[in-house]
This record gives sequence, structure tokens and C-alpha cells, in this order.
Amino acid sequence: MSVESSVEKKRNVMEEVRVEKVVVHISVGGDWERLQKAVKLLEILTGRKPVVRRAKKTIKAFGISRKQPISTMVTLRGEEAEEFLRRALEAVDNKVKASSFDGMGNVAFGIKEHLMLPGVKYDPEIGVFGMDVIVHLVKPGYRVKLRRYRRSRLGKRNIVTREEAIEFMRSRFGVEVVE
Repeated sequence: MSVESSVEKKRNVMEEVRVEKVVVHISVGGDWERLQKAVKLLEILTGRKPVVRRAKKTIKAFGISRKQPISTMVTLRGEEAEEFLRRALEAVDNKVKASSFDGMGNVAFGIKEHLMLPGVKYDPEIGVFGMDVIVHLVKPGYRVKLRRYRRSRLGKRNIVTREEAIEFMRSRFGVEVVE
């Protein structure tokens, strides 16, 4: 019996995947009144003040001009992010397509109607909106890529791979990955 086999291999805490942030996004196009309703809805759902996003370029076919407000979004972090993510996953029956995972630790899926979220009731003043939920997964040490002072590149072991992201979502949130 060797020493290595009798001693269990320790977990490296620097390789544990965690949720960095969850972004909830509603795009409505050029209609200002609908955009205001979407802002109100996101504020009710998340408890945070949403940001209004503007168009980057003119698209005449959609009737959108550059710098015109077209969507709203809110970023959640920490416990709020995980709580909202659990509710959002319930809305899609804990099923996410495999194509929703990318190679950098991001997961994105859509909710057709906000009424699918548990505990949400229809409000005739607001109407019905669909939304996108984007989840960013990281490992500890990711900050070195973003910080201002002594910024550096990440090693291969610090980047969340597609397989790690799928395994994390399965084990932590009970997600079923559908092909």
C-alpha cells in the first residue's frame, strides 16, 4: 500500500466553480411605453434598479435608430443571483440546452413569459414579457484578468470549461442538460 493511495487527494479550492453574476435582460425594441413597463417589471422581479440600454447602430428594417433606448437589464451578484437563478431554472423545468453553454463559463437561456417564474402573477398594467438570463461562472483568481493594477492573463486551469460549467449546473442546481 503506497502513501498516495491511503491519503485522499485534497480538493484544490482555487478550482471550485462559482456563480459570478446573473444578468437578466429584456429587449423590447423602439417602443418607449413598453420599455418603461419592462423596467418596472425587472424592478419588481429582482428588487434592483434596471439600466436602460441603447442601440449601437441603426437598423431601418426594425425601425431602430442609433442611440435609441431599446432594452433594459439588471445584474445580480451573490445570494440574490443564485436565488433568482433557481427561480429562472424552475421556469424552464430545470432543462437547459447543451448549446447554451460556451467555452468560457457562460450559460444563457430564455424564458418565454415572465409569468412562468414561480410566485409571479399577471398584472394587466405591465403585460407579458420574455427575458434572457445569462449566467457567468468563474473560479477564484478570475479577478487578475479584470483588475486595473498588475492585470495578467489567466492560465488554462483558471478558465471554466464547458464540461465544468455543465457539471456545476447539474450538481449545484439540478439542471438537466438537453441535447
